[in-house]
Amino acid sequence: MSSAKKPFAGLALALAAVASACASTGQSQADKELAQAVEAALAPAPQAERDAANRADPLTRANFWSKEYQKDPQNIETALQFADALRAMGSQERALDVVTKTLVIHPGNPDLLMVNGRIRMAEGKYEAARSSFEQVTRAAPERADGWAALGTAFDQMEMHRQAQANYQRALAIEPSRMTTLTNYGLSLLLSGDLPGAEAQLRNAAAQPGAGSRVTENLALVIGLQGRFDEMKEVSTQNAPDRVAEQNAALLRGLVQPARSYDALKGNSDTTGTTSPGAKRQLRGTLNP
Repeated sequence: MSSAKKPFAGLALALAAVASACASTGQSQADKELAQAVEAALAPAPQAERDAANRADPLTRANFWSKEYQKDPQNIETALQFADALRAMGSQERALDVVTKTLVIHPGNPDLLMVNGRIRMAEGKYEAARSSFEQVTRAAPERADGWAALGTAFDQMEMHRQAQANYQRALAIEPSRMTTLTNYGLSLLLSGDLPGAEAQLRNAAAQPGAGSRVTENLALVIGLQGRFDEMKEVSTQNAPDRVAEQNAALLRGLVQPARSYDALKGNSDTTGTTSPGAKRQLRGTLNP
């Protein structure tokens, strides 16, 4: 190659190097921007957005948490929120699917097991619920809600003695837990211990946040013991006088005061105990 051509060859090589560097820099920038976009898309929504979604209507809430769940299906909090949103819409089967898949990744997580048990209870699968709640008590024995939920599963299986033992465990941890006191009282009612049921329900009714449901359960237990005037007095705390009087008159027609619980005539079987239909109605008020 002549000396005249050498500078041109050097220039060509330099230009090629510059072009290659520019292409590499451009590609690097594009890759960087793409990575940043992907990272932003997969980032959890800010807490303010999460709070706003939880205040929204059920469909909006479920859609929001569906997107969050798709970002990170392994995140326990997101799975719990999504499952709760689905349950609020009545989609128990889809909620169970979310919880079950997350439990594969986080086996033994008590929060996931609690939701799993509650879904099973809602489906009427009490043995499966019992198994799930038992796992909660093993994984987190300090949780009162786990023992209490296990009690409700036993009650639904008509194993009231075992249910009451678990309510006692729950109350040893949280003595004033209103829902546990209520469920314990109803369990005692289901097993025929009216004085015990009354004591627990009076305690429940005295707790902050106790509503009309607790008061009406207490009124029922008092009425079943034949104390109809007292029943009306308790019932009128949350119901009109007319309704309280109607309830007392209805119960008075069903119960003989001298025999109390075992004297339910139109609602009992031939042995003098509460009929299966009445017991199912009472068990339906249990809250896991």
